[in-house]
Amino acid sequence: MNSRAVKDQLYEQVARIGQALSNPKRLELMELLAQGEKAVETLASELSADIKLTSAHLKVLREARLVVSHREGKRMIYRLSGEDVALLGVGLRRVAEAHLLELREVLQKMLAHPEDLTTVGREMLLEKARSGEIVVIDVRPRQEYDAAHLPFARSMPLAEIEQRLAELPPGKEIVAYCRGPFCLMSDQAVSLLAAKGFPIRKIREGVSEWQATGMPVEAMVAGRGVRP
Repeated sequence: MNSRAVKDQLYEQVARIGQALSNPKRLELMELLAQGEKAVETLASELSADIKLTSAHLKVLREARLVVSHREGKRMIYRLSGEDVALLGVGLRRVAEAHLLELREVLQKMLAHPEDLTTVGREMLLEKARSGEIVVIDVRPRQEYDAAHLPFARSMPLAEIEQRLAELPPGKEIVAYCRGPFCLMSDQAVSLLAAKGFPIRKIREGVSEWQATGMPVEAMVAGRGVRP
């Protein structure tokens, strides 16, 4: 086999990853699965798509070896094939944000109130959460929190916040986070809690972004928090 044929084969294989990611719905599926394994019905609901179309997108990702699946009774469960796949999604999004003015403009519109972002860095945030100086809340669904969450964060899903206000210490600063820069759940949590008089801000990062910088995360195993 000559060198040109070898190069063609090598780049063709790498291109399979690019082809699998060349669809916005598949990129969103990657972000959803970075939060933990999910049933195809859950993924379809999150995408506002029917199960048949969602399954077709998952098939493309599976053929590129980016996701794997297993069956639980009648349900098909999907997960990312490795942590590196989640980091790939973070890297792709960061490159897009660095080079695409159009993306930055949309992100700026999303952040209607820049003052809602905390100015505390990652290490300081971790230290303040450890000492109890601030309260970090994870507003994603509980199963996503169980799969992985920021150290010392409390699970407080967005749908439960109004019923659990008494769990938040009055006067103490609260920092919310969700799935990452494209997620709006933390913005909704900020609006809701600010209206109730709580001092609250958010961070743009989710678990995948946190891991991409080398910061630790925790997961729930048999009801206990453990750090991978």
